[in-house]
Amino acid sequence: MTTDAGEAITAGRTALGIELGSTRIKAVLAGPDHAPLAVGGHDWENQFVERRWTYSLESVWAGVQRSVAALAEDVRRRHGVELTGVGSLGVSAMMHGYLAFDADGELLTPFRTWRNTNTGRSAERLSAEFGVNIPHRWSVAHLYQAILDREDHVGRLDHLTTLAGYVHWQLTGEKVLGIGDASGMLPIDSDTGGYDTTMLARFDQLAAEAGVELTLADLLPRIASAGQPAGTLTEAGAQLLDPAGRLRPGTPLCPPEGDAGTGMVATNSVAPRTGNVSAGTSIFAMVVLERELTRAHRELDLVTTPAGDPVAMVHCNNGASELDAWAGLFAEFARAMGAEVDPSQVFETLFTAALGGASDCGGMLAYNYLSGEPITDLAEGRPLFVRSPDSRFDLATFMRTHLFASLATLRIGMDVLQQAEGVRLDRMFAHGGLFKTEGVAQRFLAAAIDTPVSVGDVASEGGAWGMAVLAAFATGRAPGQSLADYLDTAVFSGTSLQTAQPEPDDVAGFDAFMQRYVAGLPVERAAVDHVGIGHPRAAETETTSAARPEEQPE
Repeated sequence: MTTDAGEAITAGRTALGIELGSTRIKAVLAGPDHAPLAVGGHDWENQFVERRWTYSLESVWAGVQRSVAALAEDVRRRHGVELTGVGSLGVSAMMHGYLAFDADGELLTPFRTWRNTNTGRSAERLSAEFGVNIPHRWSVAHLYQAILDREDHVGRLDHLTTLAGYVHWQLTGEKVLGIGDASGMLPIDSDTGGYDTTMLARFDQLAAEAGVELTLADLLPRIASAGQPAGTLTEAGAQLLDPAGRLRPGTPLCPPEGDAGTGMVATNSVAPRTGNVSAGTSIFAMVVLERELTRAHRELDLVTTPAGDPVAMVHCNNGASELDAWAGLFAEFARAMGAEVDPSQVFETLFTAALGGASDCGGMLAYNYLSGEPITDLAEGRPLFVRSPDSRFDLATFMRTHLFASLATLRIGMDVLQQAEGVRLDRMFAHGGLFKTEGVAQRFLAAAIDTPVSVGDVASEGGAWGMAVLAAFATGRAPGQSLADYLDTAVFSGTSLQTAQPEPDDVAGFDAFMQRYVAGLPVERAAVDHVGIGHPRAAETETTSAARPEEQPE
């Protein structure tokens, strides 16, 4: 098998996917059968600068280059050959946010990530004007907020994009975006596959009313769907991607996508009545719809699959980072006791212990809010743990409480989708670092949404692998073949899955926990109001690095 893989790598019969997640940049090389052949990665950290979450563009390229170099080393170690090129390439990244450039291609303001929640006024006004939910993190919300705040850079704005769009532009010279990622900039017209023209015109009017003359359509990248060509790697792009010169100019690129879309591909969740949950720094669910929703809900975003089909998205800013912090504390205690433990072992021990905890968390309550959470109307977050004096205070119940808390905000949004809108699911897949310990978070998610939840080995490489599959689809699909059919017949045929059914005791316990969780939200709001960030230096460099949970996604 190694010899065959080496031949495929040498002949360039491979696809490379690169994903810039919230805590890790990852590169995955897939072979002709779509199986991962090699992996490279680089951990990175966002920064909290002047009360906004950001990453520098220098760190983007440093991380991408290190990931590609690590991938090349993995190719050499596993297969005994040198990486000298790939057959196709694709880039994905955390969705939404705001990257604004002038006519010379210079960044006008530091990258504003999906995690920022300073766009409340903008999101509320645009949602009312457009008649659909416009989340805080969407690019159009960031732009309108900058207009409302009279930021100087708006007058010099030439074009906007997302992180995936930016990296793709630098690699190819093409200002293009996959339809799934584009749907997080401005809503998509499902009939045309383009930006909604009525909303484009209304935005221009709103900008004019605020004293800014612009044409939004001219600022946004063009849209491409999965399978469509999106440019080739230029000489300058190849040097940016791999200064060692292993990747050659001329390699075709597929449309850049968001991490939500690649998560859907990685879990074969692009057909109606399928969905997936991705859990890392953030946690979100994507459910492919059979029909339009009856009305707008602020808990639900309407986006699309990489092929352009409508999707309801429940996006929660806060996922597994607080779990990571507690695991780090327990690991520190173990070291203080003289025991050296592997971080993965710490997670597995703590997660497995949670299976023995009280089904309703026994009077304990936790909020995992490191940042603001729009679904629960919080502009900022404060991690919080509370228990009643007579609570069952043991490790198992403590860990179950924090695992439940990581899923609780998602549950609020899923209730709107499943109960208020009556959306039905045939299957729900889960992926991301939260689900690496077998049978724990998967079981609790099944209880939270009262739906069977499946995990599979193939999706373990996450969105970077999903991006590699999209790159392979762009160059290897049969004429007219749909993405859903390609995944079913060429990628996931014969794949084994492990499925957890909802257990009645867990479902009842999660319901009881949620009643306390919702009732306790005023306590979390009070913490935001009365507990400030006490260490300014820490606030400037606060990060969401995770020893175990990986952003998918995100």
